[in-house]
Amino acid sequence: MYLPIPSQPDCASAWREAVRAVDGQQGHAAYNVIIDIADPIAHATLADPRIAVVDEFLSPYEKSVETVANTIFPAGLYRRYGAPAFFDIFRDNILKKVRRSERWSGYYFERMIQYPVVEGDAPNQLWDIVKRLKNEDVRALNKFELSLFDPVRDVDNSPYGGQCLSFMSFKVIPGPQNKTLTLTAMYRNHFYIEKLLGNLIGLGRLMDFVAHEAGLKVGALTIISTHAEIDQPRRNGKPASRSDISAMIAKFDQAAAPLAA
Repeated sequence: MYLPIPSQPDCASAWREAVRAVDGQQGHAAYNVIIDIADPIAHATLADPRIAVVDEFLSPYEKSVETVANTIFPAGLYRRYGAPAFFDIFRDNILKKVRRSERWSGYYFERMIQYPVVEGDAPNQLWDIVKRLKNEDVRALNKFELSLFDPVRDVDNSPYGGQCLSFMSFKVIPGPQNKTLTLTAMYRNHFYIEKLLGNLIGLGRLMDFVAHEAGLKVGALTIISTHAEIDQPRRNGKPASRSDISAMIAKFDQAAAPLAA
């Protein structure tokens, strides 16, 4: 059982087609939705009027597109401090402010750079991948894997709370001039209204970081949502109505029309 979304040129287009497909399923939900984006860093800012529409809708729910994207990769911190310095800034300054509990800070970036282990220091999985990508002596080109699900902290009775992004796999595609970086990411549960667009943009920025540091080109991003739904974000306990969501999507389509002309 799977639901393939035709490959899309950018994150905003992929969001729209995935929402369209899942919304058409029974119960407005689907399993094993596969999304593919040819260029996940193209037009991936609020300057794109389509993204601005979604951001305007989500901001009152405290789930703006930038807020969600930032949980995956803090691009502003990287631009300001560079790598690897920004890892320490995030750990020592940012994490203390955003941490919800020892179990879950809400930031996937934390688990990328500080995954807990029984003994020794928590490994920085992300930087280790960058260093191995840069190392010409590394021959195992299918072992750039990054785990986010923690079987100790993440197994509980909450159907939706905690981490949803579970695993990522980077690949290097040989080319005549430059090697290309691709990424496949798996979600155990995925809210397509509240989270998907920010997730796609955040993952694209993560790819851009890894590719830049390793001297690669950014290639395609593939997402597998093992469960996806057209959720209704909540504000003060009250969910957005489906008519509100439909109106937002209509505004998105209006913003997209000049781009398609």
